[in-house]
Amino acid sequence: MSKLEELINTLCPNGVEYRTVGDVCNICRGVVMSKDFIRDNVGAYPVYSSQTENNGELGKISTYNFDGEYLTWTTDGANAGSVFYRNGKFSVTNVCGVLEIKDDNVSAKFLFYVLQTSVKPYVNKGMGNPKLMSNVMARVKMPMPPIEVQREIVRILDNFTELTAELTAELTAELTSRKKQYEFYRDELLKIDGDKVTLSEVCKMISNIRWKEQTGEFDYIDLTSVSRENKSVTIEKRINKDNAPSRAQQIVETDDILYATTRPTLQRYCIIDKKYNNQICSTGFSVLRPNKTKVLPLYLYFIVASKAFFEYVANNQEGTSYPAISDSKLRKFSFILPPLEEQERIVAILDRFDKLCNDISQGLPAEIEARKKQYEYYRDKLLTFKEKSE
Repeated sequence: MSKLEELINTLCPNGVEYRTVGDVCNICRGVVMSKDFIRDNVGAYPVYSSQTENNGELGKISTYNFDGEYLTWTTDGANAGSVFYRNGKFSVTNVCGVLEIKDDNVSAKFLFYVLQTSVKPYVNKGMGNPKLMSNVMARVKMPMPPIEVQREIVRILDNFTELTAELTAELTAELTSRKKQYEFYRDELLKIDGDKVTLSEVCKMISNIRWKEQTGEFDYIDLTSVSRENKSVTIEKRINKDNAPSRAQQIVETDDILYATTRPTLQRYCIIDKKYNNQICSTGFSVLRPNKTKVLPLYLYFIVASKAFFEYVANNQEGTSYPAISDSKLRKFSFILPPLEEQERIVAILDRFDKLCNDISQGLPAEIEARKKQYEYYRDKLLTFKEKSE
């Protein structure tokens, strides 16, 4: 019998108490803090925002608002509900919430682990802008075993997290190397002789949905639906004529290529799988529908993924705080179009490379995904407790 099992059998054999975040924490929000303010007040103390990259750090300033052991969470946007453990001096912006433990029988690190699972059902994903506000966070219910059990679970998960991170880092480094090789060969293969065409010359026009005539529901592909890492689509919202956001207008078909024209250099793009045929995407995407008598869908996809296309987008976007490129400007991009037979040869080579680098069902991405799921399964199993009856 493990130490954890002994502790559970001794201290909580009949289940554990379930409590809410509001019971065990003081809850507050951050303050508005512009990038200009951060730039003009550079210092040693991190500022955390809604992003999850770089551990949520937006920058560093010379002052701080919090000092000690806390949890923060993202209140708005695609990452709403993401929870972080903080220990030290820091500040947060207005799209972050802060949890301060007010009960000596609650471990901050345990709360961090348990909330990663417990908050998910409480995130409001309506209207295309997910939220987890302070009043909702206060209602999040979670198991709260005795402090000795909490500490043992934290010890186990800390060790498992460290091991998983080391293995994932090794796999990610190898994947990064392969991606660089792939991108080099892709761009070289696309440097061929021939006549140039524009995207508008090889892509068909698309149609918008007539919501007044619709009775059913549709998958909605918005900007957050498309993974920047593996170019896959994840649907989080079904829409109908009564709840469709104003930007939900474009009907997509199998083999369409979507490219996000809002903040375009983030490179959110994908090719539409048949399961999303006749579904709806945001007008934040340019929908490139290949004329298959001229261009193969996968060839067009690799053109959109190319360095030349990225540079064109970067040079033609407009705006500073929220840059964008118009659909008409995007469609003026020109590239060499070889005969279909040559396209097939190039696609066959690049498709194998692409799957090794980006497909989560095979290759290194699959191994990284497996590590992530293994960790989440083990974590959730450790944090599952029977609720003690009154």
